[in-house]
Amino acid sequence: MLSQRTRYTIRALQHLADHLGEGPIQLADIAEAQNIPPKFLTVILSEMGREGLVASQRGRDGGYWLGVSPVDVSYGDIVRITRGSLALVPCASRYDYEKCKNCVAEDDCRMRRLMLQVRDETARVLDGISLADPIPPI
Repeated sequence: MLSQRTRYTIRALQHLADHLGEGPIQLADIAEAQNIPPKFLTVILSEMGREGLVASQRGRDGGYWLGVSPVDVSYGDIVRITRGSLALVPCASRYDYEKCKNCVAEDDCRMRRLMLQVRDETARVLDGISLADPIPPI
């Protein structure tokens, strides 16, 4: 399950991608349009700035904008930045591997094999869609 932080981050970055080229977007405008608490949004945008995804300008005419092209930001990137991994269990993580506590030997663990498949399929989908891509309707 995605955390609220990850969902807010995705919505904020989508908003910036949707308003690309309009100049700096004020924090209050993003917060109101995306229903994100302003204090939480400040933390999120600061983190995305440290990651190089968001740029900002201070002052009366300041605000935020994407620091990279939307085509260069996949949803997989966003989830990994905010969550650390796409895997649902630590033993299935590619970059943040950790042996599961209270489990059977990994070679015998059927759940791990399943979770590796889930991780790979999740990565295939999320890494294949960028902020520039339209999300198809359900």
